[in-house]
Amino acid sequence: MSGKVSENSPMTYRDAGVDIDAGNALVGAIGPLARSTSRPGADAVLGGFGGLFDLKSAGFKDPVLVAANDGVGTKVKIAIETGAHQTIGIDLVAMCVNDLIVQGAEPLFFLDYFASSKLEPDIAVDVVGGIAEGCRQAGCALIGGETAEMPGLYAPGDYDLAGFSVGAAERGTLLPRDDLKPGDLLLGLTSSGVHSNGYSLARRIIERSGLSWSDPAPFQSETDLGTAFLTPTRIYVRPVLDALRAGLPIKALAHVTGGGMTENLPRILPTGLGAEINLDTIPVPSVFSWLAAQGNIAESEMLRTFNCGIGMVLVIEPSSATEIIANFERLNQTVTVLGTLVEQDDDGTVGFVGKLAI
Repeated sequence: MSGKVSENSPMTYRDAGVDIDAGNALVGAIGPLARSTSRPGADAVLGGFGGLFDLKSAGFKDPVLVAANDGVGTKVKIAIETGAHQTIGIDLVAMCVNDLIVQGAEPLFFLDYFASSKLEPDIAVDVVGGIAEGCRQAGCALIGGETAEMPGLYAPGDYDLAGFSVGAAERGTLLPRDDLKPGDLLLGLTSSGVHSNGYSLARRIIERSGLSWSDPAPFQSETDLGTAFLTPTRIYVRPVLDALRAGLPIKALAHVTGGGMTENLPRILPTGLGAEINLDTIPVPSVFSWLAAQGNIAESEMLRTFNCGIGMVLVIEPSSATEIIANFERLNQTVTVLGTLVEQDDDGTVGFVGKLAI
């Protein structure tokens, strides 16, 4: 007889490439990771059909909810190709919670979506471990998520991530404020590196360079290339929340993600105001200098693709600069004076003077 399975043989979900038992085992394995993110309002226990959050227990009286979702783009390919999955979850949380804090909202809870061709429990635990770490850094609870096996849709070994977070602010405290005006000062909080944007271009440059992920990084010789490009996105929630709760007069915030300062600053500017940035003041990490040189990338393209060293921009009253800078530096944030808001006919455009140190 041949070894072929009869057309009438009983089939199971496992035969189709989906292992329910592995999924159930994963939920048990990541339970302690979720519980480590518990906070007032959520016990971060997994397994229900939906995650619960108690706004009253979290201390809110008249809250406005703010929601954000995102992924990590093709940075996940570097985690897959290097086999280093421990920090990509931090990026996932960061991309969502940094979008919440710019509106003055405290991140409350987080849910993730992990999809792959075949569930590899060790990899999934590493990824969720990073998500839990990101939640701890942001002070939000990991209250649920979804793991999906989709053979035939994803190539063997590949996976993708998406995240969803909800925050809250008391009514009347949301940012940006409505009193932005010419002369307001722009401050920048430095990034930890490339963060999670521009990786399609970065990966193309690395491919052209002929380097492998295990080679020493040309711009950071004490580490390998893969580790350097997997440096997780900085989470700005705690220092910004600290400043807001202290009553420091922050008027607006912009998270510098895809599109760089060129595209992200206009999102917070009202009609008749633009921004003027002095590029000479930006401390550009060496990774961006290497990318620019290796890829022969024009300065304008760098500014609209990468964060170039600034991950968050604050708009403040000039008279408050000393106090606000001191507050952020006390929390180990490097602050750069970037420029000012200016009056202009074109709505929300960003002008640059000086030159990036690339």
